[in-house]
Amino acid sequence: MTRRGTFSASFAMATAAVAASAFTLTGHAAPSESVSHAAARALAVAPPRAIQLSPSRGGIGFDDLGFSRPLRKVLVPAGGSGRIDLVDPDSFAVTSTVQGASTTYAGGHGEGITSVDSDGTRLFATDRTSRRVLVVNPTTGALLASAPLGGHPDYVRWVTGTRELWVTEPSEEDIEVFSLAPDNVVRASGHIRVPGGPESLLIDGAGTRAFTHLWNGNTLAIDVRKRSVLAKWRNGCRGSRGIAFDERSGILFAGCAEGRLVALDVNHDGRRLGSVATGGGVDVIAYNDVLHHAYVPAAETGDLTVVGVSATGALRRLQVLPTAKGAHCVAADDRAHAWVCDPDHGQLLLITDSLP
Repeated sequence: MTRRGTFSASFAMATAAVAASAFTLTGHAAPSESVSHAAARALAVAPPRAIQLSPSRGGIGFDDLGFSRPLRKVLVPAGGSGRIDLVDPDSFAVTSTVQGASTTYAGGHGEGITSVDSDGTRLFATDRTSRRVLVVNPTTGALLASAPLGGHPDYVRWVTGTRELWVTEPSEEDIEVFSLAPDNVVRASGHIRVPGGPESLLIDGAGTRAFTHLWNGNTLAIDVRKRSVLAKWRNGCRGSRGIAFDERSGILFAGCAEGRLVALDVNHDGRRLGSVATGGGVDVIAYNDVLHHAYVPAAETGDLTVVGVSATGALRRLQVLPTAKGAHCVAADDRAHAWVCDPDHGQLLLITDSLP
């Protein structure tokens, strides 16, 4: 999220439903890091499929974007539209809940619901306009509970191990913690001070560690139960932004605003394993742990860099695909799809990845 704010490729279609317009990437020989950004980008020959979202007035103030494995839905907090959109990765059907404030899109992502997470049975969202954290039934759209926030929210994440909601509040340099009772009552239960941050937030699969960035090029590991910082590592970014994690290998990815992806080894003192250049204006990134591909959208250059990750954390740029100017966030599902936000057109751009 923003602060306040090659393959020699041939293209084949993934399914009949996307035959006319979805990328499928195949290839045989990977480029070296010396291949220019422009040359790699030139290999993209077809547009991605556009998935229109909730009715909006010309655009959506995207910020957070993700995929819930338990729900098997792409989670789209649709900004000033006042909606949370859920996208089925097989049928591409969009269903919506209406819970937040609705405003006219004027660029940026400062209004409405801008972050969402799920435990498989509920949606957890933050509304920047009302400064509240929300608990929503994903099937009926019913508001189950809400609570006021102490600051301006950025990310919300569900912590399985402690049954808590963590909400980052960068302007206050704070992570606000909420407990969630079985009857869905939400209560503020503490704070974690993060001077110089927090930017982005990720909870590991066991719910024992959290990872976040500081703006100035550092990454923190946090003990969830103790709510204390375990480690601080230099990530090599001039401006830290997006975050992703490979649970099995212990590789943490940091997206750099200036146009770079960095891999860190969380099991060996955050040792830097690899780095690769991308387009500029990087924000939310994503990772597919089956393909071992990272996806890095660049708002300034209007493209998506697909990065191959080796078992040792070495990074290799595989492909650069055109998306849209301002497209700064992406989610990866379990169907080899990358979903890129297109704020000005209020839609997602669907890319089907079959690179080896």
